[in-house]
Amino acid sequence: MSKNVKRRFENSLHYSYHFIMSASRIIYFCFLSVFLILIVWRYQTIELRMKNNELRKYNDLGKEITLIGTIVKEPDVRDTNIKLTIQINGENLLATVSRYPEHKYGDELKITGKLQTPPVFEDFNYKNYLIKDGIYSVIYYPKIELLARGQTSGVYAKILALKAQLRKNIYQELSFPQSSILAGMILGDKAGIPRDLKDKLNITGLSHIIAISGMNIAILIAILMPLLLWLGFWRSQAFYFSIILISFYIILIGLQASAVRAGIMGGFFLLGQKLGRKSVSSRALIFSAAVMLTINPFLLFYDIGFQLSFLATLGLIYLAPFFQNLLKFVPQEKFINLREILSLTFAAQIFTLPILIYNFGRISLVAPLTNILILPIVSLLMIFGFLLALLGAIWQPLAWLLSFPCWFLLVYLIKVTDFFSQFSWASKTIENVHWFWLLISYLILGLFVWYIRKREKLKFLKY
Repeated sequence: MSKNVKRRFENSLHYSYHFIMSASRIIYFCFLSVFLILIVWRYQTIELRMKNNELRKYNDLGKEITLIGTIVKEPDVRDTNIKLTIQINGENLLATVSRYPEHKYGDELKITGKLQTPPVFEDFNYKNYLIKDGIYSVIYYPKIELLARGQTSGVYAKILALKAQLRKNIYQELSFPQSSILAGMILGDKAGIPRDLKDKLNITGLSHIIAISGMNIAILIAILMPLLLWLGFWRSQAFYFSIILISFYIILIGLQASAVRAGIMGGFFLLGQKLGRKSVSSRALIFSAAVMLTINPFLLFYDIGFQLSFLATLGLIYLAPFFQNLLKFVPQEKFINLREILSLTFAAQIFTLPILIYNFGRISLVAPLTNILILPIVSLLMIFGFLLALLGAIWQPLAWLLSFPCWFLLVYLIKVTDFFSQFSWASKTIENVHWFWLLISYLILGLFVWYIRKREKLKFLKY
């Protein structure tokens, strides 16, 4: 091949590459524009539905009314009561009832009481919080008559029954409060955790451990992928099995909204890892957020869980590689990749810290140290915890043996939490945080990520 022909061939490849990249950017922009239009249309549709909501017309009248509806979500068990989402002629009502007698998913109820508009507190807009779930009316401690028990033959009902059995196994094998922490970590049940322990976890920056959120899904991903590869699966097989297991796990814990979003975004993160491209992960994340906002645009402003999941996944995509290089001294084993676990968790925490400070007005000064002390055991605790819960129904003696490492790790977690929460300087309250501070924080984060990516690009060109 002559030099001129070779040069023309290289030039044609160069122009073809830039043409394809330009075309992909145009297609990407067109898709986002379509989604933006759909989000605006959807927002107007939901607003119109809210204005025409029939239940809302009975709010704050001071008169008792009788309604018949079905429990359409897993009951949300709290410390002193239960929150029931009841669907009445296609419209949702949130009922606060006593913990006894128990009510289950699918139960048909006849309720009598006074409907109210969700209140707006000084530090929390409960009304906006419920709007995102399509709930515009609440009722407190109504008279309840059970008309029919929910069907137990359905797939979702069977999954919830499995969850109840797993919960029972945990509480049988572990003493309190260790059992309540483990149930919160792997099943999302936080109701049994004592209030003082919850406060200590907040002070020490460890509350994310007992919340099924982006960080927990990130830890689960960090466990699953190395574990499946260690078991002999190919990377592509490990990817598909991880997606299936995470999906089942999200259904198991009751399709909690934060877990669903974290699962979707975590799935796209895995897809980017499988394809070996950050750009795929970031674009997939944008598209997943666009799809969710098209379904429910109120998530963007009223759902902190959505914001945290989105930001945590951005941290996984752009900051995790930086921490991987920074933490080269941390051991990297096939079975438990400690370096990857720490990298993913620190990356998610840094990206979510500003929004947490803005919404909750508290920053934990001991969080970096407590997370270093606790995060290495979280993966072990989740593995032993899952095995304990599963084997409790199959072979109780083995579950009893597994309860010992679980108990030891949980006691260690509680001791670390107790020790660091006792210091007066462990956390600081920041009042009246302005949204401008939030904007500046993410602008600085964005510039830092841009600098990292530019430096990596220069290293790639150099070598």
